[in-house]
Amino acid sequence: MTFDDTAIDWLAGILAEAAQAEIMPRFRRLGDGDIRQKTSAADLVTEADVNAERLITARLRERYPSAMMVGEEACSENPALLDGLGDAELAFTIDPVDGTFNFASGVPLFGVMLAVVVRGETVVGIIHDPVGKDWLIAAKGAGSHIRHAHGTLEKVHVAAPVPISQMTGAVSWQYLDEPERSRLARNQTKALSQFAYRCAAHEYRLLASGHAHFIVYNKLMPWDHLPGVLIHQEAGGHAARIDGSAYLPSHVDGGLLVAPDQDSWQELRRELWAQ
Repeated sequence: MTFDDTAIDWLAGILAEAAQAEIMPRFRRLGDGDIRQKTSAADLVTEADVNAERLITARLRERYPSAMMVGEEACSENPALLDGLGDAELAFTIDPVDGTFNFASGVPLFGVMLAVVVRGETVVGIIHDPVGKDWLIAAKGAGSHIRHAHGTLEKVHVAAPVPISQMTGAVSWQYLDEPERSRLARNQTKALSQFAYRCAAHEYRLLASGHAHFIVYNKLMPWDHLPGVLIHQEAGGHAARIDGSAYLPSHVDGGLLVAPDQDSWQELRRELWAQ
């Protein structure tokens, strides 16, 4: 089974279909029984997540019946579904509602994310904004673009490198252990300003379109990061695990530092982790 770039428009359409059919009709209309906790009060799942993932998975299976499907909610029920992602001939990762806490709280910062992985390499990343009704799309070697609701394409590029004192960034410290948690929270004050969207979809969009400079993640699930990392890299940025190694679809640990270029990455790695 093969994948080619001519399917990107079709994939983008599936994400928009799921948003229109299963996500937006439930936005700010969720009942008490429509929201459940997974691992904590900050880790939620809603009926929109579950139903949107089912729709996207079903559409993908119609066209790619033997492909590996790695959906966030399916993996929550059966973590073994992650096994083999780095070796699969063709795989799709699906985050039906990234930013579920925002969605469940009535905050319009959430997205639908999908990545295409071919033999251990991410070749397509798509982030759909159901509220803005547009897409951020990257294909390996083809750059990153915003596809606007009216159909035009806008090429995006990461911010120009600047010293850390002039950077805007985010550190997702809630998943870090001490003493690293306190160290990074303290050292983040070396930056000019910060953001915290609680939504990787919009955080990667901010970085890839040049409106912010860096972010640190510790929890690495493929549906959260494969689309955004490819989009950011194709927009000219540099991302690597905290030890400097390349981030791959098979990785679920090791942390991630995303920066405008390799020199900025090195400066951030030195300054944020300084004792």
